Amino acid sequence: MKSTQSNLFDFLEKPRASKASSSPKPKSKSPPKPKLPVSKQSTLQSIPTMQTSTIPQPATDTPLTPIKSMHNVYTKIVAAIQKYFKEAQIDHAVIGVSGGVDSALCLKLVVDALGAEHVTALTMPEKGVSSEENLLHAKTLCQFLNVNHYNVPINKYLTDFLALPWKPNDLAQINTKARVRMTILYNFSNSRSALVIGTSNKTELALGYGTKYGDLAADIEIIGDLFKDDVYKLAEHVGLPNEFIEKAPSAELFSGQTDEEELGMTYREIDIVLRKMEEGLTKEELIGKGINPNIVHKIFRLYEINKHKLNPPYLIRVR
Repeated sequence: MKSTQSNLFDFLEKPRASKASSSPKPKSKSPPKPKLPVSKQSTLQSIPTMQTSTIPQPATDTPLTPIKSMHNVYTKIVAAIQKYFKEAQIDHAVIGVSGGVDSALCLKLVVDALGAEHVTALTMPEKGVSSEENLLHAKTLCQFLNVNHYNVPINKYLTDFLALPWKPNDLAQINTKARVRMTILYNFSNSRSALVIGTSNKTELALGYGTKYGDLAADIEIIGDLFKDDVYKLAEHVGLPNEFIEKAPSAELFSGQTDEEELGMTYREIDIVLRKMEEGLTKEELIGKGINPNIVHKIFRLYEINKHKLNPPYLIRVR
């Protein structure tokens, strides 16, 4: 995808708010894209593409593009959000927005479903770790969509954990960040009678790439049935700026962290294997198709050991 030149907040003079509708209709023109400021000291990275030398694809390999059109996916998600909130008899949503493509897409979808006046966005950066560019992109998108927004840095909430009777290790500290953000979201949820919007995609959920009772905690996961490559396609369909689509995915749990580097695989590589797993193919069959054995074994292992993250706590039966 091509990168677009961004002009500083040049769209904010005429903001538009999306209105809720019971049945979204096709639009003859693509929605306007907010133009987001890009840091002069960093360049946007394009979405990593799979190198055939890493994962040879057989000639009969099915394409990653889903059969359903992105418009059908969009209308189904928006209608499902509206139905869920109607049945819950709650009309307000709260969502954490990081500046990445997943939360940006979720914000756009929930605004289209409920209307901007029924959505509150929280940015929860960790000063010194979170990217200023991501924070600026998140705030700018909130302004463009006319969404009420609060910025709540999490540093002061993390400090007290360092005073525990034991010394938290790195993993504990990283997971605490996700759980502090979850607590802030649910504090708002309880205070304003709102439902928390989850922003995890299907690829992350399948691998358990998230923190239990942290970023995996939500009242509704609205893109949880979309693989990462579907997320990019839908983001483009709804008109999100290329800055969201092209930046390297990162949970920003520590400085310089990127999802794909931490996973040791690109999302495209992961999605190819997960789609084949959905079709019922075994490890041996996938390897037989020429897919890198190391990647296949790693994905199957992550899938198995992280299942518990999506299940309720084990309940001991006594009768």
